[in-house]
Amino acid sequence: MDETRNFIHDAIEDDLAPGGRFEGRTVHTRFPPEPNGYLHIGHAKAICINFTTAEKYGGLCNLRFDDTNPTKEDVEYVDAIEQDIRWLGFDWGDRLFFGSDYAQFIYDTAEAFIRKGLAYVDDLSADEMRAMRGTLTEPGKDSPYRNRGVAENLDLFRRMKAGEFEAGAKVLRARIDMASGNLNLRDPAMYRIKKESHHRTGDEWCIYPMYDFAHPLQDAVEGITHSLCSLEYEDHRPLYDWVVAHADLADKPRQIEFARLNLTNTVMSKRKLLELVTRGLVDGWDDPRMPTLRGLRRRGYTPASIRTFCDRIGVSKVYSTVDSAFLEHCLREDLNANARRVMGVLRPVRLVVENYPEGRVETFEAENNPERPEDGTRTVPFARELWIEADDFAEEPPKGYFRMFPGNEVRLKHAYVVRCTGCVKDADGRVVEVRCTYDPATRGGDTPDGRKVKGTIHWVSAAHAVDAEVRLYDSLFSVPDPDATEDRDYKELLNPDSLEVLTGCKVEPSLADAVAPASYQFLRIGYFCVDNRPAAPGRLVFNRSVALKDSFKGGKG
Repeated sequence: MDETRNFIHDAIEDDLAPGGRFEGRTVHTRFPPEPNGYLHIGHAKAICINFTTAEKYGGLCNLRFDDTNPTKEDVEYVDAIEQDIRWLGFDWGDRLFFGSDYAQFIYDTAEAFIRKGLAYVDDLSADEMRAMRGTLTEPGKDSPYRNRGVAENLDLFRRMKAGEFEAGAKVLRARIDMASGNLNLRDPAMYRIKKESHHRTGDEWCIYPMYDFAHPLQDAVEGITHSLCSLEYEDHRPLYDWVVAHADLADKPRQIEFARLNLTNTVMSKRKLLELVTRGLVDGWDDPRMPTLRGLRRRGYTPASIRTFCDRIGVSKVYSTVDSAFLEHCLREDLNANARRVMGVLRPVRLVVENYPEGRVETFEAENNPERPEDGTRTVPFARELWIEADDFAEEPPKGYFRMFPGNEVRLKHAYVVRCTGCVKDADGRVVEVRCTYDPATRGGDTPDGRKVKGTIHWVSAAHAVDAEVRLYDSLFSVPDPDATEDRDYKELLNPDSLEVLTGCKVEPSLADAVAPASYQFLRIGYFCVDNRPAAPGRLVFNRSVALKDSFKGGKG
């Protein structure tokens, strides 16, 4: 049985079957982002659904920018969206389109609707239209302008296009049914006046179509067979079907809805994400705490991990929230299989091997990845003075502590077994140096006499260490669902401990020339990537991608 099969595939196969609505047609989907912000993990789900569905059936997927609202759109977002989709591993070939490409066609279709008596120009204000729209239990009221004749409506619509009226003075509305049980069919707006420059067409147009009118026409003219969109458009589907049914086009696409992705401990609203950026509450759209693809990439997420995540959470028609720990689980799986192992010390304290000759340097062979023997090995230098983690020493150890304390033996990973002899403190009583002796017979960590050594710690040669800055990231919000807390502003729920910056960290010399997007497992600590935002010359910065320990307790998703 095909585990990736879902209700969308069932519908498509029905459509392709003999006698189906698309028998003999090539499956054709599209991803239609609005260029008013950066893509986030929710968009990644929609991207994967559209592109992989087309791929499954040997079809095509278009990239079409929904740029029919000049108010918030920017070419910066267009470029970023293209880059992010390619980064995920998808390509639209020569099928890049913009909603603005169809401006004249959509306008001509609107005039055709007027001629058919299916549209009229209305002078009501937005508030007046809202008041007359009715409720779920009460029908709406006809606009006093609803029965204007075709000639008058064409004249007014053309004058709207010519710029004779101010924004809000008039709109073009569909003439459908003000008593419909679906509020979206109560004479929805088709065109509005916006006297603002467009990022592609400049000042050529001062009227712009509404999404619910433009989108089905764009789908139809591109030959889209299946318009796959999120569940909030389910109630809009009758309007989608009404538009394509009355347009003079041979192709009649089918809209199918799926539940959008919700993730714990973050927000998905573009408006809220933009507010976090503009108020300086995060370090830009690519802040590693953000759910944007730019942020996830900077944090060390791989395209494979995101695609795996989207595949495993499945496609449903029921709203649900996915634990962010599952997204981390998918990344951890990928990095465990592919990331090189290295040693880095985040909170260093000096370790002096008292009986190791001064000036002597040895090298030890270390495997790069036990999951991938083909990745080979590297050498790490060892000398008398090393760096170890401060919490790998305890003068008075708690119960079950197997690391360094006076009299205890531990393994230095890849090197020797050492016995702790004590420590040196500063005037304030803080440990500034740990002392030990090594057993020369235990090279490589083996104990020829068979004695048991419970603890193993990592280390870096002090003389050969490379300085680094390390940024430890946690969830952006301190509660699982910041959108659901009605009595507090979502910005009050930001996690104050979502970022900790560590300077003076020490990493092994093999990382001296590390560059983004390289990812590594720092032994015993977690997975880290080189920050992809240019730092100061000579400054090496690592971002923690995910901890070693997997906190996800569920199944696949």
